[in-house]
Amino acid sequence: MTLLRPVIGIAGSTALYYLLRHLGVSVYAALVVGAVVSLLPACVSLLRGQRPGGLEAFFTVLLFASFAVALLPGDERFLLAKDALVTGGVGFWFLASLRWAERPLAYQFAKPMIEGRGGWVGDWERRWREDAWFRRMWRTSSAWWAAGTLLDAVARVVLAYTLPADVVPGLNLALYVVTLVVLNVVTTVVYVRAGAIRGRRRAAS
Repeated sequence: MTLLRPVIGIAGSTALYYLLRHLGVSVYAALVVGAVVSLLPACVSLLRGQRPGGLEAFFTVLLFASFAVALLPGDERFLLAKDALVTGGVGFWFLASLRWAERPLAYQFAKPMIEGRGGWVGDWERRWREDAWFRRMWRTSSAWWAAGTLLDAVARVVLAYTLPADVVPGLNLALYVVTLVVLNVVTTVVYVRAGAIRGRRRAAS
């Protein structure tokens, strides 16, 4: 599945916010309208019977959660910080998967997209049952995603309550990019060192 739809939703809602502000719409109203519009690509996809998987599912959950939070009562600063509730919730989701889920969340997201592709090892279910390094790798990855998304949430609250309102939506969008790039780089290093990519196990230092 492509990430184009959720990316359009997130970027489009931010662009719409600044357009509405330019037209004189209040901060609060522009944020609510942006949250509604951000759902449109995902809704069209779901209505067509296309089920998102992997990172697209991750972003789709973020979009729907962001919209739900936008409906909660609060002032404009709360709305500016609403994505912190979303990314913070995702962080706790990753943490909970380490304790209570059959497979860590990073494993669940990655498996439909990359199992046996692009140099990745195949037959993940067998490897999960038989290889301790493979289980440890995905638990480590999920822990990194939990830490990163929780730090992202804290940063969003700080931005929302300390900076001018019209600066925050653009920075929120940039923070999504920074968080995803950093976490993908860090976890890719984990996968390479473990040997899951190109099938070579490497001893961790």
